[in-house]
Amino acid sequence: MVDLVQSGRSDFVVTNTLVDYMNTLNDPRKAMYFDDNLGAGVYVGGPYGDNNTFGNYTHIGELMHNPTFRGVLLDYSEVEFLLAEAVERGYAVGGTAATHYNAGITASMNDWGVASADITTYLASTSVAYATATGTWKQKIGFQFWLAMYNRGFEGWCVYRKFDAPTMNIAVESGLPVPNRYTYPLNEPTLNKTNYDVASTAIGGDTQSTKVFWDKF
Repeated sequence: MVDLVQSGRSDFVVTNTLVDYMNTLNDPRKAMYFDDNLGAGVYVGGPYGDNNTFGNYTHIGELMHNPTFRGVLLDYSEVEFLLAEAVERGYAVGGTAATHYNAGITASMNDWGVASADITTYLASTSVAYATATGTWKQKIGFQFWLAMYNRGFEGWCVYRKFDAPTMNIAVESGLPVPNRYTYPLNEPTLNKTNYDVASTAIGGDTQSTKVFWDKF
């Protein structure tokens, strides 16, 4: 969000990756995450990785352009999703994965000002409820965790890599998937080749598709 505000630009659109998922779920955070520039309740995401025309697609919500909008390092929704994961991994943290999962979604929606009745409806949806949502526990938790990290891009990227969820679109222009890691700086193989070669071999190759150590289980 800092980059968005300090850039002084107002020509960003939201990608179809997020918009399509939230439209399918009828996620009530849409009204806070996105602008109504296409009409009330109408949200159309620009194709990911494409040269999108600003006026044709949904814009980022007004809150995200507010320089006084609070910054977040760690919030309650993140804690609850981590607890849901801990339960599924067999750690004795109390509660069930479902209760922590629901608490994570609820905390996120409360934080964005969603009405209690809308939260209840959302949690009861068969596509959201922990017992009926499709996928493995990693996919269920990871998907909702990722949705909650909307204004925290780096954390959202980490959630996607850790949980392998949700399924991301391929960039239109480059034809490449979402990277798994940053590659080493370009000057490393030139100025530090010996150590670069050792490090690159140790991790399985200095490519964007190589997974970092915590992303392999």
